Amino acid sequence: MLSLFVPDKKGVRMRTGPSRVRAALQVYVQARTDALTVARRELGLGEGDAKALLHIAGNPGIRPTQLREHLGITSAGITALIDRLVDRGMVRRDVDPDDRRVNRISVTVDLDEEPWSQLSRFDNDFDLGVDEIDERESDTFTALLESLTSATVERGRL
Repeated sequence: MLSLFVPDKKGVRMRTGPSRVRAALQVYVQARTDALTVARRELGLGEGDAKALLHIAGNPGIRPTQLREHLGITSAGITALIDRLVDRGMVRRDVDPDDRRVNRISVTVDLDEEPWSQLSRFDNDFDLGVDEIDERESDTFTALLESLTSATVERGRL
């Protein structure tokens, strides 16, 4: 069996390649990226437009400033993005009834129906696969991912 560890000069075991978990996660991330790329291409959407559409769908009535903060783009960029989506009939702007100076953005297409469902098909299929595993395995996997995410995010802040 090939060892992923070799001793360094002090005899400490050092990893020589990705762990099986990281390798599996990399394959998953690439497969998800590829699926979204194909869906975006078939729908004629850029990456930012697709991310915005999915985020708006999950947050109906979102304000443009909230969407801008989520996507990390400029005010001019969010205006242009929303204009594109409105022009294509994918979202609409509604005036906030409590503050007429504010727009609220909502999706006008049904993302559960073709062709729009392509954007979430990979994630939906993933959820179906997770539903088939034992709840304890799912809890263990979730705890592992949360721990790894926390550890790597904290290390990145050092």
